[in-house]
Amino acid sequence: MGRNKYSQKEINEIGILLRKKNASNRAQQKEIRHILRTDYEFNISDFNEPGKAFGCEELMAAIERRAIHILDDATIADMKAKRERDKQRDAALREQEAIEQGEQTDWKKAMEEWQQWEDSQKGETSPGENSQKGEQL
Repeated sequence: MGRNKYSQKEINEIGILLRKKNASNRAQQKEIRHILRTDYEFNISDFNEPGKAFGCEELMAAIERRAIHILDDATIADMKAKRERDKQRDAALREQEAIEQGEQTDWKKAMEEWQQWEDSQKGETSPGENSQKGEQL
């Protein structure tokens, strides 16, 4: 499920994309739907009747029936920022749970250990490395 609250600017841009979608071939329609989902979190299936095309007229009808709400730009920006923070928090929780259950390696810890090992190896060279360095000089 995507968003149902947009700024007027976003609604105008979504309307333009919907007009392009309806005038495009199948591949271009797929690309435009992807842009709607990823850039605007707009899923046509959240607002249309199954089996019917969704265009600019249907967008305006969804606004009229209050399925889509238009808010000011500052409110939308705050909502997007909160949504991003929530996504990051949820991802960190899922990662931590997976690590605790042994389903995932703690790569951050592994990288720290690797860096410590590399740091401990600095200054120590094997005999093969010395002979190679002598050959390069």
